[in-house]
Amino acid sequence: MTGAAGMLGHRVLADATARGWDAIGVDLPDGDLTDPAVAQDLLEEHTPDAVVHCAAFVDVDRAEEHEDTALAVNADASANVAAAAAMLGARIVAVSTDYVFDGKMLARPPRPYVESDPTAPLGAYGRTKLAGEVAIAGHNPNHAIARTAWLFGVGGKNFPDTMLKAGAARDEVAVVTDQVGSPTWTGHLSPALLDLAASDAVGVFHTAGGGQCSWHALTVELYRLAGLATRVNETTAAEFQRPAPRPAWSVLATERDETPRLPAWQDGVAEYLNERENGS
Repeated sequence: MTGAAGMLGHRVLADATARGWDAIGVDLPDGDLTDPAVAQDLLEEHTPDAVVHCAAFVDVDRAEEHEDTALAVNADASANVAAAAAMLGARIVAVSTDYVFDGKMLARPPRPYVESDPTAPLGAYGRTKLAGEVAIAGHNPNHAIARTAWLFGVGGKNFPDTMLKAGAARDEVAVVTDQVGSPTWTGHLSPALLDLAASDAVGVFHTAGGGQCSWHALTVELYRLAGLATRVNETTAAEFQRPAPRPAWSVLATERDETPRLPAWQDGVAEYLNERENGS
């Protein structure tokens, strides 16, 4: 698997090993996947049956200023890994994002996005991840693209970790109420990726935490479970300016029977807090 040192990648590697798989992880020190020759050499060295591709440029705001770099990582490297896997007859499972949608769901009330809905990314991160989806599908017919959302877990930068630190240091915080999505714990996504790696289902799959909430509601639940008395005030995306645009609505659901179903996002928050407390 790629991106083995990342927040998601290290979890996938551990879970694959726990299943008894002969799992091998690679990351930047092992080689630059934006170089097609390096990607081919790495895969030929290990001859995998399947590749779980977690390596990505995930800093949404930095991608606005460095779209060329984000494109190289999210699209070019993905193309290289997919092509190298195809040459070896290996399956590829790649992680994508809810940010491939613009959040302007026309249904009223809005319904979750499903796999067949048209994509229309608002910013550089979404554009580069969508380019990666296209590249993977074009280079390896035996592919599964797992779109997820609002990912969090130990071992990496994420929203719940940031808010827990803020809640421990401050009496009140302000969090946006007008962005709604499907928070996803790495401990729930990782087994789903491995299930897809072991299957023969092809195409795009929406693999996000069950249900939906705003960033504000996520913070309220996080603090409730963590026993923090920090006040969570409401704000809007317009008041809380960020360099990159975010979709106001990016709730994901699946229309495919083959898609692994993830538990509710609230369960993920509880498991994440337990994971942090136990240091696992």
